[in-house]
Amino acid sequence: MEQFEIAVVGGGMVGAALALGLAKQGRSVAVIEKFVPKAFDPSQAMDLRVSAISHRSVDLLSKLDVWDSIKGMRVCPYSRLETWEAENCRIRFHSKDLQLDQLGFIVENRVIQLGIWSQFDRYDNLKVIQEDGVEQLDFAPGESTITLESGRVISAALVVGADGANSRVRQASGIGITAWDYRQECMLINVETELPQQNITWQWFTTSGPRSFLPLCGHQGSLVWYDSPKRIRQLKGMSHHQLEQEIKQHFPPELGEVKVLQHGSFPLTRRHAQHYHKQGCVLVGDAAHTINPLAGQGVNLGFKDVDTLLDIFHEKGVSEASLRRYELQRRPDNLLMQTGMDVFYKGFSSTLAPMAFARNALLKIAEHSGPVKEQVLRYAIGLK
Repeated sequence: MEQFEIAVVGGGMVGAALALGLAKQGRSVAVIEKFVPKAFDPSQAMDLRVSAISHRSVDLLSKLDVWDSIKGMRVCPYSRLETWEAENCRIRFHSKDLQLDQLGFIVENRVIQLGIWSQFDRYDNLKVIQEDGVEQLDFAPGESTITLESGRVISAALVVGADGANSRVRQASGIGITAWDYRQECMLINVETELPQQNITWQWFTTSGPRSFLPLCGHQGSLVWYDSPKRIRQLKGMSHHQLEQEIKQHFPPELGEVKVLQHGSFPLTRRHAQHYHKQGCVLVGDAAHTINPLAGQGVNLGFKDVDTLLDIFHEKGVSEASLRRYELQRRPDNLLMQTGMDVFYKGFSSTLAPMAFARNALLKIAEHSGPVKEQVLRYAIGLK
């Protein structure tokens, strides 16, 4: 049986970042990931799954020595952000308000993952077990056993669940979740745009759900369309030409003409683990919490988990007390962001006239709120 100090189940963005950080601390680490990311080539089409990476996340990726590798592939910096419902009640943010070159970066999830994986070979104490999945988990304080689908068996003093929203680790450990369905789906549409608009990301609220634009490299962008499952199914059944006409009709005119390249969708569900650690395991990222993707904070919260756990392990070592401290630090922040996004989402979903008046008045006031607006921006992009 192979023995490790820590086994990380899930080699996606968050799990890979944690494994690399633990290896840099000199710990014996195994990463278990069944699906290996496809190698990058500049000629490849942009992936559908992208993330808005905050300054704090960039700081973590820089500490892990992977940000330069990520930038060397494909990233799209943006300097402006706008949110509105009524045209005359927009709130606008600009990087120059904080004396920054950009507010953040839109990056393909796979590119981030590949950037992190590119550093794995530097560490002899980091073992990557790829194209093999977890068959069985047996938890015990001090030494847990993981049986893989291939029959391979490994043991670890600590198992990290970084295996996504439907985490096997979380389920096997007996950690419950609080969850509910938003009864909406999110459609992602990669488009080629006639107009250059790579320095801005925006979100427009409508009675049926938000419409968003995320800039991608070149004259490309990712459109995010929230709507009922029935409506999303209808849109997915259309030809590219038909979908282009729907976009023209249901997105703001500033988007301009677009050419649809590809699309996909996923349901919106909120989940929060009732505990972040139990009997020899700890949860990070989507295994611990999922959030409405409204503000693109999901992976940034996961990277905050990683940053906090690495700092605590570096300072206090790997122990039950360290895991308790991790949960005490991260749970309130994750819950605050989840609740804030829900309040924002529900508030803009109401079709009542008084509610519509109130939220547009609030946006208009926020646009001219000075220091308050600046503080909101600082928090959103991960600045202290």
